Formats: sequence, C-alpha cells, structure tokens
Amino acid sequence: MPDATDPAPMNARRKFRREGEGRRRQDLIEATLDSVAEYGLQGATLRTIALRAGVTAGLIRHYFPGKEELLQEAYTALVGRMTEQAKAALVMDDASPRQRLAAFVTANLNAPIIDARVFSLWATFLGRAGADPALARAHRDGYLGFRNEVEAVVAEVLAAEQHKPDAGELRHHAIAINAIIDGLWIEGCLAGEMFSPGELAAIGIKAVEAELGLAPLKQFQEK
Repeated sequence: MPDATDPAPMNARRKFRREGEGRRRQDLIEATLDSVAEYGLQGATLRTIALRAGVTAGLIRHYFPGKEELLQEAYTALVGRMTEQAKAALVMDDASPRQRLAAFVTANLNAPIIDARVFSLWATFLGRAGADPALARAHRDGYLGFRNEVEAVVAEVLAAEQHKPDAGELRHHAIAINAIIDGLWIEGCLAGEMFSPGELAAIGIKAVEAELGLAPLKQFQEK
C-alpha cells in the first residue's frame, strides 16, 4: 500500500523513457506541469517532480540548473504548445486567407486549447511572473510569438482584400485580435458549459472581422 504522505504514488508516476536527452527533458517538463497542476508552484518541489517522472532529483539537475529554470521551461512549453495547436489549423488545402483566419480563430476557441487544466496552469504561472523575471520573459516571448502569428495571418487577409497595411496598423490589429481571443478563451475555460458548441468561435470570428473591417463570412459563423 503506498505511503499516504507520498505526493506522487508509484502508480501515478510518469514512466521516464530512455530515448535520448531531448526526450528526457520533455518528460521532465511534462512531469513539472503535472506537479504544478496538482500541487501548485510551491508544492511542485524537485522531489515531487522527480517522483512523478520516476527519476532522482539529482538527474533533474543534470538537465536543469534548478527548479526556477525547470518552471520557466515548463511555462514556455505550455504557451508554445497552444500557439502550435492554433497554427496547425492554418494548414488547409485550397483555403482562402479569410477561411484560414476563421479556422485560426476557431482553433483558439475550442478544445484542446480551451481547457480548464491549461487555464489553471497558465494562471498559476502568470501569477508568479510579476515576481520572477525569468517567467516574465517567458510570458513576454510567448505573447509576442502568438502576436507575430496573428500579424502574419492578418497581413495575408488584408492583402487579399487589396489592402497593404503598414507595420503600425498590423501591430494594432494583432494586439486587438489577441485581446479578443484571450477574453473569449478565458470565458470558455472558466465557464464552458454556459456556451453552446461553436458559440465562442462564432463570436470571435465576428469580432475579428469587425476589427479588420471585413464583411462577415456566414458559412463559418454558422458552423
């Protein structure tokens, strides 16, 4: 019978695969996210993370100088994963720029990006960013990375509309669209049961189109 004081019983520990250093680092990052989700930043000690990964705390230090660096990498991975999941929606055969934009907004406002656990982790890390310069930098880099993706999509859409915005206009649109998506994403993560399927995405598409001065694409809003 497992020790009740053990924060990560053996049957809950993540198997640490022997697949090279890159895979091992990723396993440690996943174990960190699992530990933070369950025990918070303070409770996610190196011992807890090591138990979750099925390794020793000493092995963690082979890959990361300490807990702070591991937390920074975990937050970077969390935010980067959401951006990559949204970017995957842009890979569409024979799609117009408007269709790609709608798909991008829709991806951001549906599972797996809308997820209570993901939101809880994001909020936990963000709550510490004000007092942790490394986490603050990771947050800034993640925000700018996502905003750059938005700028690229917006530039493609406006070019198809025979409009070539300057850098300042693109920046303005990207900031506004990021805020639209963030606000709806938070609502969906915290109270997803209050919205009908596709409702948040439809609202997001409409708001983004209004920001860009585009007429609505009804076929995407009604899906």
